[in-house]
Amino acid sequence: MAGYLSETDFVMVEEGFSTRDLLEELTLGASQATAGDVAAFFVADLGAVVRKHFCFLKCLPRVRPFYTVKCNSSPGVLKVLAELGLGFSCANKAEMELVQRIGVPASKIIYANPCKQTAQIKYAAKHGVRLLSFDNEAELAKVAKSHPSAKMVLCIATDDSHSLSPLSFKFGATLKSCRHLLENAKRSHVEVVGVSFHVGSGCPDLHAYTQSIADARLVFEMGAELGHGMHILDLGGGFPGLEGAKVRFEEIASVINSALDLYFPEGCGVDILARLGRYYVTSAFTLAVSIIAKKEVLLDQPGREEENGSTPKTIVYHLSEGVYGIFNSVLFDNTCPTPILQKKQNVYSSLWQHMY
Repeated sequence: MAGYLSETDFVMVEEGFSTRDLLEELTLGASQATAGDVAAFFVADLGAVVRKHFCFLKCLPRVRPFYTVKCNSSPGVLKVLAELGLGFSCANKAEMELVQRIGVPASKIIYANPCKQTAQIKYAAKHGVRLLSFDNEAELAKVAKSHPSAKMVLCIATDDSHSLSPLSFKFGATLKSCRHLLENAKRSHVEVVGVSFHVGSGCPDLHAYTQSIADARLVFEMGAELGHGMHILDLGGGFPGLEGAKVRFEEIASVINSALDLYFPEGCGVDILARLGRYYVTSAFTLAVSIIAKKEVLLDQPGREEENGSTPKTIVYHLSEGVYGIFNSVLFDNTCPTPILQKKQNVYSSLWQHMY
């Protein structure tokens, strides 16, 4: 054990005791203590996070996982993953501070936001975070001035047109612009050490992974020709974290392994990493929310009258949380949460929801 976790970070339960059992106990106690006025809360099965990690190591044995902090920055999650030896992908100063506060060394942090504030680049320099990403000239100039000892990873665009959450319209340099950026870096005395990409979250197109790895190989060769010490390949993330996904993680891993064997064979001296968020935590977290109101509404649709001539009705439930809070994944990730009604005598009714 590396010493990131303490006994106050988790609760041990007996074998066979499920998350649902724990939720029932917690809601019963909460409702009795607060006369039914219960705030929404999460319960995390940290064992599920650990199981996901071992699955990752089995499926992608050559890839070093980094956890994307912005996905879920709960201290328990960060400490468990740090204990398992993961690196951390941070998007800003606050995230770098958070992981360093629990003892993660700077060598295990990548500042992976291609668009960074100058003040935060200086923070990274001051606190020893040297691995940064970029995809344009302006960003390169900022880093050259504020963090000259940085090791840069060039983020390239991908074909993520089939992904649920595409990213290449915001981030990533085209292949045509990569040589110019690499030349610019050389003139600015900025060291480029690798290539990264991200096919977007929820990508069902397995060919996108193969093509992106092939494109990365081309950029590696460009960088080597110009004298850059290219030795890091970052596969990005967006891997599914739930059973029943359109494309299973194991299928994605198989395609990635084949592409790596072809373009970055074992023994080539390249350190391969991936930045995963939802893969680790989606299935581990369960949310309990209160039903605060309900009402009957008419299904006002032509031809939907009942046999007795009345218009069919449905019940609309109002929750204590919405899409601009805990359920923001409905807006940003196109998810459709499926509630499970938990009801016990003398206890308030709630919706139990796995957050996707």
